[in-house]
Amino acid sequence: MLTTFALTVTGLVLFYLAVSVKVVRQGYQYTIERFGRFTEVAKPGLNFYPAFFYGVGRKINMMEQVVDIPGQEIITKDNAMVSVDGVVFFQVLDAAKAAYEVSELYVAIMQLATTNLRTVMGSMDLDETLSKRDEINARLLSVVDHATNAWGIKITRVELKDIRPPADIVNAMGRQMKAEREKRANILEAEGLKSAEILRAEGQKQSQILEAEGRREAAFRDAEAREREAEAEAKATQMVSDAIAAGNPQALNYFIAQKYTDAVSQFATSPNAKTILFPVEATQLIGTLGGIGALAKEALGGEALTPPAPPAAPRRGPFGQSQG
Repeated sequence: MLTTFALTVTGLVLFYLAVSVKVVRQGYQYTIERFGRFTEVAKPGLNFYPAFFYGVGRKINMMEQVVDIPGQEIITKDNAMVSVDGVVFFQVLDAAKAAYEVSELYVAIMQLATTNLRTVMGSMDLDETLSKRDEINARLLSVVDHATNAWGIKITRVELKDIRPPADIVNAMGRQMKAEREKRANILEAEGLKSAEILRAEGQKQSQILEAEGRREAAFRDAEAREREAEAEAKATQMVSDAIAAGNPQALNYFIAQKYTDAVSQFATSPNAKTILFPVEATQLIGTLGGIGALAKEALGGEALTPPAPPAAPRRGPFGQSQG
């Protein structure tokens, strides 16, 4: 009988100890209550709390969690109806506050995010709601995080998943985008044509400048050549004059004869004159060269020299043409 009683007591003690041991999983915290009143928070691991005196109140998930914001219709500032849905990410920082400061934590977060989403997007135009998602997310995060601070949780992110304007507004936006792109294309094309015309004008300008510089350089060199030719002619004339002044009339004869020869050679080399007609008087001009030299000698005070014999007259053909 005694042995049976001892075994019974031992079994009850072991059962009591087993019931008193609380194992908390990683990522969770349990609130411990004594006769229904919160006392402390049990951390992950093995915890001992006497049974019947202490019990587990709430099992709080301490990991980051997500709450869906259901789709809803929101009227923007410019009276456009849009459908919006999103998600809220949060994490419990104080298990006691999350367990006892708010009832149904997930529902409270969802309702708070929904009402503030209507407030934020209702104060913006349709274009702003479509183009400023980051600003909407930031404003929602600030408002919801401030409101849930008393619940011992931290709102880490608020993200809008989708914003759906009405079909007619989507069509109007598509036409507007097409018109804007056509406008930009026309502007770019006009700017391209303008740039091409400017470059073409610049090229013509540079070409004209270079051509003018070339003409100026050519004119300068032509003038320089004529100047040197005139200087050479003047120098030759001066030398002939000096020779005549020195009493040598043959220099004058040579000068006049060379000029005459040059004139005749120009007739001979002309591409349009294959047959040259010399008048009879032209042969007499050569005979006068000696007389001109004699006159020059007399003008200088010397004696006249015997004029050189005139060259033989060129042979004539049956019609008086020169044969060479």
